[in-house]
Amino acid sequence: MELNVDQLVTASETWGPIALEYSGKLSLALVTLLLGWWLINLLTGRVSALMTHRRVDRTLQGFIGSLINIILKVLLMVSVASMIGVETTSFVAVIGAAGLAIGLALQGSLANFAGGVLILLFRPFKVGDFIEAQGVSGTVDHIQIFHTVLRTGDNKTVIVPNGSLSNGIITNYSKQENRQVLYDVKVDYSADLSKARDVLLKLARDPRVHQNPEPVVVVSALGDTSINLSLRLWTSNADYWGVIFKLNEQLRDSLSAAGVELAQPPRMVQVVPA
Repeated sequence: MELNVDQLVTASETWGPIALEYSGKLSLALVTLLLGWWLINLLTGRVSALMTHRRVDRTLQGFIGSLINIILKVLLMVSVASMIGVETTSFVAVIGAAGLAIGLALQGSLANFAGGVLILLFRPFKVGDFIEAQGVSGTVDHIQIFHTVLRTGDNKTVIVPNGSLSNGIITNYSKQENRQVLYDVKVDYSADLSKARDVLLKLARDPRVHQNPEPVVVVSALGDTSINLSLRLWTSNADYWGVIFKLNEQLRDSLSAAGVELAQPPRMVQVVPA
């Protein structure tokens, strides 16, 4: 019994300071973990509120908020492990190597992700806009992190990767409220230009056509076999195609009624040897 008591006393003298030291470190690490966890959640909420105030897209809000939360909590766990004496150098190296491997494996996806972030931040177009990019045109149905979904005029769904979309030329036909119609007509050299101009201006008398600035007709070019007239007018974006369709439908008959002949394409004569 005396031996056991002596052993206990010796063990307590040996391990007591170590236990006290590690209990203090463990307590401090636990407090740091709890406090840091609370602060990270608070910071993430503040960031989400700021993005909401700045009207950042909801998809991007959720993704950025989750990304910040995960990164900060991983760093917190590494710091807490370091506080209690765990060697974190190799742990950080493993995380770095894993991140590099994942980045190399997902180069295309990361490029699409970066493109999606840029599109959602700078908003070159929005849902409902009619755009042309990467050789396709259509109405924007969805803007997601990795790709954008377009609906074409004949109701086909086209999925465009955001990486190529953000790095290419984008034509947004819905960005401006008004559009200019440049309607070119080729009339014969014998045609009366005054009558042709009157016919075109009469066709421009449409409630959908803006009168400020007023429609004008100019001679845009003198071709080899025709005089090129250009009717230039302004209309709202929504009425653009309706005005053009009306001009296509009524132009020929209106010019013909006024005695103005459209230019005929040059005829090709093919000589067949006897």
